[in-house]
Amino acid sequence: MKKLTVAAVAALMTTALTAPAFAVEWNVSVWGKRRAFTEHVEKMKELVEQKTNGEFTMNISYGGLSKNRENLDGISIGAFEMAQFCAGYHRDKNPTITVLELPFLGVDTLELERELSEVVYDHPAVKADLARWNATLLMPSPMPQYNVVGKGDKPSKLEDFSGLAVRATGGIGQAMEKVGAVPTSVTATEARQALDSGIVQGVAFAPHAHMSFGTVEGGQWWTTNLNPGTVNCPVVVNTDALNALSDEHREALMSSVEESLDHYVENYNTNTMGKWGPTLEEKGIEKVTFGDDEIAAFEEKAAGPIAKAWVEEMNGRGLPGQELYDLVTKTIEEKKAQNQ
Repeated sequence: MKKLTVAAVAALMTTALTAPAFAVEWNVSVWGKRRAFTEHVEKMKELVEQKTNGEFTMNISYGGLSKNRENLDGISIGAFEMAQFCAGYHRDKNPTITVLELPFLGVDTLELERELSEVVYDHPAVKADLARWNATLLMPSPMPQYNVVGKGDKPSKLEDFSGLAVRATGGIGQAMEKVGAVPTSVTATEARQALDSGIVQGVAFAPHAHMSFGTVEGGQWWTTNLNPGTVNCPVVVNTDALNALSDEHREALMSSVEESLDHYVENYNTNTMGKWGPTLEEKGIEKVTFGDDEIAAFEEKAAGPIAKAWVEEMNGRGLPGQELYDLVTKTIEEKKAQNQ
């Protein structure tokens, strides 16, 4: 066997060091259609492909890989490498992050929702919770406060929600129940059909979803200021797939998170909210605004009791419920003080 010369060895080492990383292709499971809610995922794809000169690509599928309620299951078995889901779709599968869906937390901007989610996602108990599904939390999908688009008699006071079937999940559903509504957890893609057919009389969504899923097409009224809370919908990656990435590709992915979220928030604040008011006017949807006293009474009925029950439930499961709730309230207080 011939011995390699020093020059040959040096050449081989140089080639090894400069050789491109193996091409990687990830499948990403989301649902519906491209909209404000998925813009950070689309931006992530763009940035990662740019940073790796096309070596790391992402195929984003809108409903072709999994149903939205089954995305976390798909991640757990490696059916795809990245996915988006909402905590309220399956509270038992991700109990720790449902703290972010408690009603009347007082989060009033997308920026605060983003920061709060990132703090909670970094908590050891939350990481361990998602690790049960072989999932690593990558980034949140910050959404504004939910309000209701409805059909039929418009509510003029909170009592008018009594007996009304409303599509509402998570803490928002629990809050609506406190004023006598009947929360129904149909998926986002089923919401318009449920409203049109009379299965529900109202749908609680953020503005982008009301437009994307067509509830504004059949809606007749919209609550401007219920603001009970929002839904938390993280983007996660399969942990094994993440660990299998080369250092270069992992850096390309992780270094793109903040820019992707910056793009998401700017797009939502500028484009989505810029279209919302004109859309309501165009569709002839009447705005329903409740008095301060009614909103205060709604908050009193829902916020404290639901939070207390959540903490007790989490503690009973051996999870740090009080610690997570205190982390949320403290973070909101600190961030608002910083921004004053």
